Amino acid sequence: MLADAVRIAHWAAGTPGPGTAAPLAAHALERAATALELSPAQVRAGWDRARLAGLVELHGDTARPGWRLRAWDRDDSAVLRGWVALFDAWSLVHAAPADIEAGAVAEAVEAVPQVLSLLQLSAGPVTVPALLDLLGQRVAELQEERCEVLLGPGRTAPAAAAETAGIAGPAGIAAGPTRSDDLNALLLDWALEGLAAVGALTLGKGHATLTPLGNWAVWVKLEQICVAAQSPAGNIEQSAADMLLGCARLTPGPARDEYRAWLAARTVGSAVAELLAVARGEDALLRGLAFEALRVVGAPAEPEVRSVLAEPSLRPYALLWLAEYEGNDPDDAQDVLSREEATWLWVDTAAAVADHGETGLLVRHLDSAVQGTVPALLDEVRAVGHPRTVQVLVALAAAHPDPALAKAVRRAAFQVHTGGA
Repeated sequence: MLADAVRIAHWAAGTPGPGTAAPLAAHALERAATALELSPAQVRAGWDRARLAGLVELHGDTARPGWRLRAWDRDDSAVLRGWVALFDAWSLVHAAPADIEAGAVAEAVEAVPQVLSLLQLSAGPVTVPALLDLLGQRVAELQEERCEVLLGPGRTAPAAAAETAGIAGPAGIAAGPTRSDDLNALLLDWALEGLAAVGALTLGKGHATLTPLGNWAVWVKLEQICVAAQSPAGNIEQSAADMLLGCARLTPGPARDEYRAWLAARTVGSAVAELLAVARGEDALLRGLAFEALRVVGAPAEPEVRSVLAEPSLRPYALLWLAEYEGNDPDDAQDVLSREEATWLWVDTAAAVADHGETGLLVRHLDSAVQGTVPALLDEVRAVGHPRTVQVLVALAAAHPDPALAKAVRRAAFQVHTGGA
């Protein structure tokens, strides 16, 4: 289903210069057809599918390889997610007839999940008349719901729906229904052909059947709905910052459940952007939790996480995230950090503990420092330039039970504050 799209995406990724934007420029179309031994029509169709499946990403007038293309040969989930993206875009892959009004097309697209559910529950062929009946019922329900919203209280839904459909005008003159069974039949044929074009179902004489891939896709969508509904702590509608704060006191398992529910209710791109925006803030606890939530996102977050490596406050977290994503043992992931980055992360974690944790935890945090001795730690903490260094050292000095060590830490805090050596 996506073989040509993958070949064209790889070709575009290795082609220097302009001409790989959307729609594919004529000269690029010719070059791709020659290089890949495909017809121009095959190249054009493959290019459209590459964009819809996330194999290429558009940036202005140029296209760049998407994360799915980079992961294609080593990550089966990237392949499946790429197909799901194509499945979601079936109405773009197979354009609606130009003579059908856009509102009617939109209603049909909104009704298709009900049709797919019937196909999935039937576990076999379903006749076209049965699907047509269901589509008509669902479209009527959608029209009635819109009438209730638009006209508000005090108007009965049947009357509103009748007026909107043109059955009776304001003076009570019958105008006849504007939507016919023929229109619904045309819309169903278009929808079934579109779903067949992306491999979600097969069409027989007078019936349709979900393919194994289509059956799996419907389960994926149902699972997303169920996950979004199962938010025990009730954070699903919160902002990223409020959701993360709500998860701060949870153990890892329930916290991951909350992250999944929150993510399931949003597009991947917007969720990742919101989490990274929180990570850039001043709250070190939220910074760490944001990257924990990004671990639940997995591969789709990889390009954005990689893009923040140049930001000093996020670099240590991003390096650890990427190390684990690439298969390193979490216990060994710290090895990817330089001494300076590890020290910066130690201070940032200490700031989170100082702001949100218990004093005893802050004292125990000393044991996690890579330096091994307090004097060496203080020397490197003074040099690393973390904006919260003074506050962390003052809090540590106040919490530590050893007077001599507390004095040394307090002296280091004073030196950082005054700019002394």
